[in-house]
Amino acid sequence: MNKKLLATIGPSSLNKEVIQLMELNGVNLLRINLSHTKINDLKNIIESIKLWSSVPICLDSEGAQIRNQDMINESVVFTKGDHVNIHKSNTIGDSENISFTPSNVYQQLDVGDLIYVDFNSVELRVIRKENNCLVAEVVSGGTVGSNKAVNVNKEVDLDPVTEKDIQAFNIGKKMGILNYSLSFTNSADDVKLVRKIIGKEANLISKIESIKGVLNLDQILPLVDQILIDRGDLSREVVIEKIPFIQRRIISNARSKHVPVFVATNLLESMINVDTPTRAEVNDVVSTLLMGADGLVLAAETAIGKYPIEAVKMIQSLIKQLDRWTPESSSKDIIFD
Repeated sequence: MNKKLLATIGPSSLNKEVIQLMELNGVNLLRINLSHTKINDLKNIIESIKLWSSVPICLDSEGAQIRNQDMINESVVFTKGDHVNIHKSNTIGDSENISFTPSNVYQQLDVGDLIYVDFNSVELRVIRKENNCLVAEVVSGGTVGSNKAVNVNKEVDLDPVTEKDIQAFNIGKKMGILNYSLSFTNSADDVKLVRKIIGKEANLISKIESIKGVLNLDQILPLVDQILIDRGDLSREVVIEKIPFIQRRIISNARSKHVPVFVATNLLESMINVDTPTRAEVNDVVSTLLMGADGLVLAAETAIGKYPIEAVKMIQSLIKQLDRWTPESSSKDIIFD
């Protein structure tokens, strides 16, 4: 089976040794996550990767998502019952202040709105408007770091690409990047907009990670080269127990239209901190491949994990085992081969 492996570049892997080992171990595409990359650093990152490796690079957009902006520490504690000021302009966050991007989110928030930060780590309720900010009460406390995903309990109008995405894609085009990924692809119009930016010859991966994207999949598929199911962000809108069935439906639909499918999120999450996966993770990876996924995406495992190469090797080992297995394989064949 010709399964593809995408690996995300981050602090754990942005060095010559790791990237060259990734290439040696069969990584097919190196993903730069623009949500966690400063635009001023992008050119140097691309140049370095190209110097170290011939593996193609993919620029993955921020897309139509809300994030909190920089916090004063790696993790700021919000305590239930406390009040927090939500600022319109970019503000360094602390336990009493926070701001969100893109900037048009602020104007769309109203008293009574619920805001969920970092997969429900913290829940805020807007309680009043003041001259220069909104005031929210901490409904559910917890810790929040910089640049974490945010949800609001209502529809918020967001552009399919940010100004930073457009800048990054133009940098990529000038530097010969041919692979691009559109986060939170919600409609065919989103795809058409990005096509105008990257050109017809570029390879475009549409990430399906919202209810809108799932429901509009039939219109999206004919316009893209591949799709990517981001199970993490999708689970912010769809209850987690339904994710396996949505994944199966998306893979089946895409394959029926001959569009390759990648699957991401929590594949080997435990390997961020330990050098071996759990049995549940191994089963998930193989089950996903048996569903018909054409490729897998390592995210935090290779971006910030302690064992990026071990994670890559484990995926490749599972793909190799899958290649050797058939429905006719006996238990002895599986155990002793």
